[in-house]
Amino acid sequence: MDGLFEVPGAGRPAPGTTPDPGAGSLGANTHASAPLAVRMRPRTIDELVGQQQLRAVGSPLRRLIEGDQSMSLLLWGPPGTGKTTIAAIVSQQTRRRFVEVSAVAAGVKEVRAAIDAARAELARGGQETVLFVDEVHRFTKAQQDALLPGVENRWVTLIAATTENPFFSVISPLLSRSLLLRLQSLTDEDVAEVIDQALTDERGLAGRAELDDDARAHLVRLAGGDARRALTYLEAAAGAAGAAATGSGDETLVIDLATAETAVDQAAVRYDRQGDQHYDVISAFIKSIRGSDADAALHYLARMVEAGEDPRFIARRLVISASEDIGLADPTALTTAVAAAQAVQLIGMPEARLNLAQATIALAVAPKSNAVIMAIDAAQADVRAGKIGAVPPHLRDGHYAGAAKLGHSAGAPKPYVYSHDEPYGIAEQQYAPDELIDATYYRPTSLGAEAAVKERWERIRRIVRGR
Repeated sequence: MDGLFEVPGAGRPAPGTTPDPGAGSLGANTHASAPLAVRMRPRTIDELVGQQQLRAVGSPLRRLIEGDQSMSLLLWGPPGTGKTTIAAIVSQQTRRRFVEVSAVAAGVKEVRAAIDAARAELARGGQETVLFVDEVHRFTKAQQDALLPGVENRWVTLIAATTENPFFSVISPLLSRSLLLRLQSLTDEDVAEVIDQALTDERGLAGRAELDDDARAHLVRLAGGDARRALTYLEAAAGAAGAAATGSGDETLVIDLATAETAVDQAAVRYDRQGDQHYDVISAFIKSIRGSDADAALHYLARMVEAGEDPRFIARRLVISASEDIGLADPTALTTAVAAAQAVQLIGMPEARLNLAQATIALAVAPKSNAVIMAIDAAQADVRAGKIGAVPPHLRDGHYAGAAKLGHSAGAPKPYVYSHDEPYGIAEQQYAPDELIDATYYRPTSLGAEAAVKERWERIRRIVRGR
């Protein structure tokens, strides 16, 4: 059937026996010439790297596997974090048939055929079936609807994977019938562990290659939290090292930085996320935005993206810059920066680089004002210096019995004036403590939209302060 891939299992083991990890899963199809990422696919939940929250004792995934329950899963996470691997592990450790439906090539006909075949297998006393649907968000509503009978009647154990928010891309009936598991991007340490395992494991390079520290760091950065990408790059680098090697072929191959750069056709970015480069580049990035040089700002953004800098860190700096360097000169700057930060959380990398780039350009070309940071700094300086003072009586809380007797709010010598009852919605009255009656913190500039703010603020101050 087009769009279907099946790996038949070897039948359920007898009670008390241990299943063969390679049976009934993608592992059964692995061969010597298979890609390194396929050969190194974890066979048990304990071999899975990262995703500690899913591997913990008593976690839903572990109970599903070890308890051999029939429960459908919806796996949501970035590429290369183990979604396909988890489906294979469920299949092999519970000795179920593994059938994969391609969300790109399959239609409703193929989905129904897979479910009918699983139902027929159950009817004749055969194995249960794990139906794996990768990129389920690509399915139409009709295709997702076709999955429901198999899930509801437990003819299949559905494992659907998506890189997009399932609350937007998966129909509600399917969501409500599945256990949603969120997968996180692998850390650099996780990716390094995957690489090191592949270097020594018999299924991988089996000790035939050594990886220099610089080359390892380069591959980890390029992987961007994607284990599959890391193994693909490692395999390419090992191949390049082998092609360049001379002699009998018995010697251990050495993969250095130059070989790794050549193999993946991408130069290493000299960038230490814990050292000077981290702070120097982000400093240059923010100062370029402040200086309104969009091209320079994009250069530093590109350096951080290529080096695998945490996009959330970049987004946070943009949000800060929107208020620190632009403020009310362009009130939309903060909205743009916050939207970019939310987009990073919603869609992740590499697509979120577009949102970061858009926000970078918008902030760089926006009119600039530091009036906001100057205002809050001045106000905090006075507070630290002890210029605090009592809240004027007419501004104090009056929503309790006895407030008027204490001279608060309406009981004050000069009662509180409700601003909405006054012309222009602005009342002449004292708001600041006596000690700060003449304090001036916000000093708007005449740049961009803040010019209009300045004109309005000056009129408001004159009315409020009776001048």
